[in-house]
Amino acid sequence: MNNLTYTLTCGCVAILAAVAPHGLSASTFASPSPAEGESVRTDSVHRLMELNVVAIKQADVLRDDAVASTVLGLSELDELNTVSLKGISDVVPNFYIPDYGSRITSTIYVRGIGARMDQPAVGLNIDNVPFLNKNAYDFDLADIASVEMLRGPQSTLYGRNTIGGLVNITTLSPQRYQGWRIMAQGARGNDWKASVGWYHKFNQDIATAVIASGSYLGGFFRNAYDGKRLDHERSAALRWKFDWRPSQSVQLRNAASASILRQGGYPYEYVATGEINYNDTCFYRRFIFNDGLTLNWRSDRFTMSSITSVQYLDDNMTLDQDFLPLPYFTITQRQRETSVTQDVVFRGHTSGKYTWVAGVFGFFKNMDMQAPVTFKDTGIASLIEEHRNGANPDYPIRWNAREFPLNSDFNNPTGGAALYHESTLNFGSWQIVAGLRLDWEMARLNYRSMCDTGYRIYSYDSNGQLVPYRDVAIDIDDRGHLKRSYFNWLPKLSVLYRLPMEGENNVYANVAKGYKAGGFNTQMFSDVLQQRLMGVMGIGAKYDVDEVVGYRPEYSWNYEIGSHLSFPSARINFDLSAFYIDCRDQQLTMFPSGNTTGRIMTNAGRTRSVGMEAAVKWNPVGSLEVAASYGYTNARFMHFYNGISDFKGKFLPYAPQNTLFLQAQYTFSFRREAFLKSLCVEADMRGTGKIYWNEENSISQSFYALPGASVTLDGGVWSLQIWGKNLSDKDYHTFYFKSMGNEFLQRGRPIQIGATLRFEIK
Repeated sequence: MNNLTYTLTCGCVAILAAVAPHGLSASTFASPSPAEGESVRTDSVHRLMELNVVAIKQADVLRDDAVASTVLGLSELDELNTVSLKGISDVVPNFYIPDYGSRITSTIYVRGIGARMDQPAVGLNIDNVPFLNKNAYDFDLADIASVEMLRGPQSTLYGRNTIGGLVNITTLSPQRYQGWRIMAQGARGNDWKASVGWYHKFNQDIATAVIASGSYLGGFFRNAYDGKRLDHERSAALRWKFDWRPSQSVQLRNAASASILRQGGYPYEYVATGEINYNDTCFYRRFIFNDGLTLNWRSDRFTMSSITSVQYLDDNMTLDQDFLPLPYFTITQRQRETSVTQDVVFRGHTSGKYTWVAGVFGFFKNMDMQAPVTFKDTGIASLIEEHRNGANPDYPIRWNAREFPLNSDFNNPTGGAALYHESTLNFGSWQIVAGLRLDWEMARLNYRSMCDTGYRIYSYDSNGQLVPYRDVAIDIDDRGHLKRSYFNWLPKLSVLYRLPMEGENNVYANVAKGYKAGGFNTQMFSDVLQQRLMGVMGIGAKYDVDEVVGYRPEYSWNYEIGSHLSFPSARINFDLSAFYIDCRDQQLTMFPSGNTTGRIMTNAGRTRSVGMEAAVKWNPVGSLEVAASYGYTNARFMHFYNGISDFKGKFLPYAPQNTLFLQAQYTFSFRREAFLKSLCVEADMRGTGKIYWNEENSISQSFYALPGASVTLDGGVWSLQIWGKNLSDKDYHTFYFKSMGNEFLQRGRPIQIGATLRFEIK
């Protein structure tokens, strides 16, 4: 049994909770003492509500706050076999992370809000350090202590790109656990994972931890073109944590990590044939380095926290853009981004009726990107020569080389600063929270588009034979600068009433403004350059670069009512919420009409999202635990005309209308001196859908359910979990897109059965 102990201050009461095999508990209920002769449980602490321990800006217990939230603890995450954000998809109501073609596409949808490209709609903090680029969201993380998911805009305290919510991940602290944690896992699909963590406390003031992890996936899907598996990957990571308390009032925490990823192709099937079949190599490669330093200083009246981070991302996405077994074209997107953030938070800790949080935040990031599109023989023939010769058949052309690149280089520096404040007033059973953030941001794009190629024009002689007429050289070198700046005010107001009944019970209402930053459509430059090239030949459209490449920020007003209910005598907790979101200029990824090579982020005029969420945890008897969550979202266009079609009343694409999670587990406990301390049998089910794939709502994924189960043998210092996912081997799709007018879908993972072995050595 894990003897790890946490301390949580809840109001004026200190609660000590053991990390038992079934999770962290902030509300605990002891089992009756066993009768003589009965087997003794390895622990008598049951989980109903999870702790959040280190979040600097939030309430100590999220269920005491006017926010829809879900907290998953260490043992819950182990039960779900979760090592990444995708593992909690559907477990949190209205929280969906599809398993897209590669880890660069780490898209999160919450309450109909999401983003497939560029700026994320949900913020991510790991050990209080913000991640600014969603390309770095999808990674495996060993020894996660807790995951907090706050739904609805968190822009007042956290700023840009938290319009849909915020995820706080806390990793295990060497101050609270000392020893070794070892994990090894194998599963169908040639799926292997391993991690080793060493946690050591030198004395009461200094502790450190080193965690190494790695994974290998052989893959599930084959490319019909060459018979090879597409979705293989290898990854490795190293993390170091250091915790130092030089005095009673000062604490320093540093967390540094580096990870590397090598991933294969994309299991995209052509809708017309239902087959995965393409000829060019696809891969995704990534290196990430993060370092975050947190300084906490406590005075008699307030606490000051300084969070400083440095992040570096170097990734390369290369793919067969047409995903057909013909040489059309390929694209490479190579990014190198360095970012620095600084957040200084002041938090009053007076015991009176009034408390407050205030701070200043600043960031700067600089991205260099190369994004060449390479046209190949079939692409040159069908996308260029055929159009040109159809327009001027008397003087046909032929390209000199059967392969040439359209080169695009970008430099994108972005910076911003913010001031924020939130006040909390308690009087009697009422709590009122009011906050405001003033946020300024500047973004610049320096671009260069180049093409060095040529073609030969032919004419017909008197005998009707083609003869060379003239050679034309194309040398395009376009350069320019675009600049955007934004200033926003992001208010929040909430009211909470504590119900006069046993347990922690309240009802609340809140209203908050959400904000997602604008940006630049770098992927459209290949189309801009292609049309520029066609223009040299006298055909093709002209793009206004400033209009096509830039897209505006997204804003929302979120109105929410909800309740947190707990009934200690019945050992049950409920969380309920209902919301209405009025969103302006919602950012949508669309595919321009025609035989284009890119995709574009555009702003819908107005959308609205309405829905509800419910979650319950029940411990009816000592050995049985039941959990369920459900989210419903109805997200539609109120006004969106793209120049061709009017989508008013249509459902927003990619956002699921329903999420469902059901789980039940029963634990058989044995005597402490036995080799096997306990056996836990668990069954669960995750459901998602309906999901519309396009603005026309002409293609969709219906609701699907994925059953899972596990059996965990616990021997104290060791545990063995045998588990299964998608046990019904359900066929379903997780992604849809168009390229050159062709439609493609990505298949979801099939049935997977595996085993996970864990050791905790003190």
